Amino acid sequence: MSKNTILLWCTVIVCAILCNPYKANSQGKNIPDANIVGHVISKSGKTHLPYITIGIEGTNIATMTDATGHYLLKNLPEGELSVVAACLGYKTISRKVIISKAEIIEINFEMEEDALNLDGTIVSATKNETNKKTSSTIVNVLSSKLFSTVSSNTLSESICFQPGVRVENSCANCGAVQLRINGLEGQYTQMLLDSAPIFSSLAGVYGLEQLPVSMIERVEVIRGGGSALFGSNAIGGVVNIITKEPLRNSVTLSESLNVFGKNSIDNNTSLNGSFVSDDYKTGVYLFGLLRNRSAYDRNGDGFSDIPELNSSTLGFRAYRKINTRSKLTAEYHHIGEYRRGGDRLDLQPHEAEIAEQTRHNIDGGSLRYDFFSKDSRHLLSVHTAMQHIDRKSYYGTNMNPDAYGNTKDLSVNSGIHYTWKINRLIWSPSDLSFGIEYNYNALHDNMLGYGRELKQNTSIFGGYIQNEWKSKTVNLLAGARIDKHNLMKNPVISPRINIRYTPVDWIGLRASYSSGFRAPQAFNEDLHIEAVGGTVSIIRLAPDLKPEYSHSLSASADFYHNFGRVQTNLLVEGFYTRLNNVFELINTETFDSYGNLIFERTNTSGAQVTGLNTELMIGIPEIFDIQIGYTFQKSLFLKDFEWSTDIAPQRNMFRSPDHYAYITSNFHIWKTLKLSVYGNVTGPMLVQHTSTGENIPDSEKWTETFADAGLNLSYEFKISGNFRIETNAGVKNMFDQFQKDLDYGATKDAGYIYGPTMPRTWLVGVKFKL
Repeated sequence: MSKNTILLWCTVIVCAILCNPYKANSQGKNIPDANIVGHVISKSGKTHLPYITIGIEGTNIATMTDATGHYLLKNLPEGELSVVAACLGYKTISRKVIISKAEIIEINFEMEEDALNLDGTIVSATKNETNKKTSSTIVNVLSSKLFSTVSSNTLSESICFQPGVRVENSCANCGAVQLRINGLEGQYTQMLLDSAPIFSSLAGVYGLEQLPVSMIERVEVIRGGGSALFGSNAIGGVVNIITKEPLRNSVTLSESLNVFGKNSIDNNTSLNGSFVSDDYKTGVYLFGLLRNRSAYDRNGDGFSDIPELNSSTLGFRAYRKINTRSKLTAEYHHIGEYRRGGDRLDLQPHEAEIAEQTRHNIDGGSLRYDFFSKDSRHLLSVHTAMQHIDRKSYYGTNMNPDAYGNTKDLSVNSGIHYTWKINRLIWSPSDLSFGIEYNYNALHDNMLGYGRELKQNTSIFGGYIQNEWKSKTVNLLAGARIDKHNLMKNPVISPRINIRYTPVDWIGLRASYSSGFRAPQAFNEDLHIEAVGGTVSIIRLAPDLKPEYSHSLSASADFYHNFGRVQTNLLVEGFYTRLNNVFELINTETFDSYGNLIFERTNTSGAQVTGLNTELMIGIPEIFDIQIGYTFQKSLFLKDFEWSTDIAPQRNMFRSPDHYAYITSNFHIWKTLKLSVYGNVTGPMLVQHTSTGENIPDSEKWTETFADAGLNLSYEFKISGNFRIETNAGVKNMFDQFQKDLDYGATKDAGYIYGPTMPRTWLVGVKFKL
């Protein structure tokens, strides 16, 4: 039994003790009689709603309605309280009440369905909990509803269903997946886990495929520079992955089988459990996933175009409410992954003509303490997070016995965040926040067979301050952050300003300026070695590489209107990002002493991305909902850029289409039968093709347009009580849109890959919920 399995079972035992109902009930003997009772019903059907969260604003006191829709809040503090009812799929309701000792008050809620999920809570805009609709920053949210709609098992399969966001495969051998926001490459996006930047450069190579959706509560996406709040690397955007918190006692077992090609499968088995004590003071959410995927050879040349993949994920998130004003939260995850691409996959990698093989062992976790003052006007949060990666790899060609490598990576993030809710600052109430953070990363990448040993230690000490003035019609946020990076001589100051103006209830106007920066260091792409022309290519950093900076502007209009029961929302956003000292790769057309083709990361003069994002949502609760997004953009270097002497210089940025769009939709045929239809359309983009032989020059190509569409049909059986079984079946990429001109054989350019990441895939699944 592995140490991670032992740790997981120890967690289960500890949580079972902490959540012991007899212990919780024994504490109730001294509870003062300041209680609130009531029920929650739906506004349309007038039926009682189970599992609605009922809490006291500004504290960690909370409970849930039971299976009959009733609740009890006990042992409450005296005075004026704000009671909040909230649940995904319903509009949040708040009620004021004054309660004293030895008093029981009944408060009943009537909740209105929110088919478009516009009324949720976000944290990425300011690091404080904020209403999504009234936030001064545009934040898109991916929830479990989307994961179910598109039948996704990992984050890489679902994050592309947002405006301005794309996911693409960047290597035909190992299947490295890259996230692009507003046309910018993956390394321009800051990845966060529970608001902590512990996704290092190494973690970013395969990270999107390594995170199962079973551990994710929601994903918050911010487009544009975010260094004013989150520091280095937040140039193109921020992706904040929020892990699941236990809400009620439940267990879910699911199995998903995906079949593609002639005999390739992708099998996913997950087991998740949520356990909460009777007094809701202690809870733990456990998650686990096993995944096995076969390799896929599209063109029949004996070399894989999608790699073999086997992975396992174990972890938990737990909390302990120390008292009504403070809470301790802990999270841990272990990911073990093996992937192999190339040929002769049943042999050792050095016995193949091409082999890219990695074994990852990833251990990470975080600890967070939150404290609210008695009047709920002061919030203090202290956190620390860490992630360690041990990667054993082989990137080689021509049966090279010396292409093995080992990489170790440690990321640590610690910080303090304080918020003061001021009744009036100059002209209106405001939230004043400031904090300090320390980030450390130690990377040791060792591939002695290629003469490469990279040791990179980075440390960043940063501090930020921001204030958001709030009123019914205007929200104004202004702030800045200062960071001192050990690889940069001078500190960097990153300012931001956001404004939201609501002249009437049905429209919200926003404008923003933000900035970002990247230090001259190795990034995820630099730690990946590709096979090209029967040899391997390695990236090195130019000795005079300078920091890269960004400036982002955006303006948007949000329209909301209900036509009877039909709910609608239209977002139109214009954006502009200017990049200075852009990092780009140049083919030096030279080889090192080990015979490796050298690409060099250097600075170009600059680039700009200009575009328009639109998003339309329309739906009737429990009948249908449709979400459509479209992006038009132009991504250009400021001056002609030459990456190879074989090709005339030009200004278009690579892998950045001018047009792309998505759609997701759900149709509730019956109460227990749902049809989901979804898809992505990607317009032409310019891609590079590196020479695969002595007499073959480097080249560029404009790709064709791809339409990747899928559908899913699901049915839920109610067995008894809370026990339900959900079955589903469907198809992804139903038109089998896939790259037609894949390279052949041992001299292939593994980086010449574009279009949908998977071919037509048939899927069936079953989920047991208790």
